[in-house]
Amino acid sequence: MDMRHLQYFLEVAHWKSFTKAAQALYITQPTISKMIKNLEEELGVVLFDRIGRRIELTDAGAVLLTQAQHMVKSFEEMTSHLDELMKVQRGRIRIGLPPMVGSNFFPQVIGKFREQYPGITLQLFEYGSKKVEAEVGAGELDIGVILLPTNEELFDFYSFVKQRLMLVVHSSHPLAEKEEASLMDLKDESFLLFHEDFALHDRIIAECERLGFFPNVVYKSSQWDFITEMAAANLGIALLPEAICRELDTRRLRTIPLTKPAIPWHLAMIWRKDSYLSFAAREWIAFTQSMLRQPV
Repeated sequence: MDMRHLQYFLEVAHWKSFTKAAQALYITQPTISKMIKNLEEELGVVLFDRIGRRIELTDAGAVLLTQAQHMVKSFEEMTSHLDELMKVQRGRIRIGLPPMVGSNFFPQVIGKFREQYPGITLQLFEYGSKKVEAEVGAGELDIGVILLPTNEELFDFYSFVKQRLMLVVHSSHPLAEKEEASLMDLKDESFLLFHEDFALHDRIIAECERLGFFPNVVYKSSQWDFITEMAAANLGIALLPEAICRELDTRRLRTIPLTKPAIPWHLAMIWRKDSYLSFAAREWIAFTQSMLRQPV
C-alpha cells in the first residue's frame, strides 16, 4: 500500500462513485477500481458495499476513512514542509559568535538575512572562540565564528577578516606617545585579558611566554567594552583587534601598533566537514560570504 491507494480511496469515499472519482483524478474508471481492489486484498477487508451503481462505505471502510484522512493530511504537510526546506523558506540555524565579532561584523548580515528569509530561525549563542569551536565540533552548533588557526581536517572554513592586535593604553600612559610598541615593552605591565575560553587569551599568553615572560593579568572579562573601560580607568593595558580600536574614545585611550611580534587576528566562519548541513545552513553560509565580501 502506498499513499496513492489512500488518496484514491478518499476520492471514491467522497464521491460515492468510481466514475466520478476517476474523473476528479483524471484517470480511467478501471484503473481506480483496480487500485481499490488491490487495497481491499492487501488489507483483507471489503471497503465499499457496491449496491448497483451506488456504493457505500462498509464498517471497515469507515475505520479506514478516518485513518486515511489523517495519514494523507500528514503526508501532504510533510511534503509541503520538505518543499519549503528545499526552497529555504523555513529552517533553524544554530550559530556561535564571540561577543566582539557578533557586535562588529554580523548585525547587518543577520538583519538582511532575516528580511530575505523570515521563515528561518537564527539561534545565536555568544561564546568565546574556543567554546564555539568545541560546540561546532560536538555538533551542538551548526556554524561558528572563531579565531584562526583551526583544525582543517575537521572543519571547512571561510576566512573573512585579517587584522592584527593593537596596544590599548590610557592617554597618560608612558607608552601613549610611541608610534609602535613591542611585546617586550609590556613585560612589566598589568594586562587586561579576555577569559580563558577565548582563543585570544591563549594567543597573547603564548606569545609572552615565547619571549620569556608570563604576563601579569589583573582582570579578565568576556566583554571587550568592559576591558576598554578598565584601560580607560588606567587599571591596565589591553591588546585588542583593529576593528575594536576604531570605536574607542581617543580622548581617554591611545591605540598603538604592536610589533615584534605582530600578533594576527584572523577570523573565520567554520562548519564540520563530515556533518549534514541543512538547506537553511547552506544558504546562510553562501549569504554571509556574499555579504562579508562587501562593506557591511
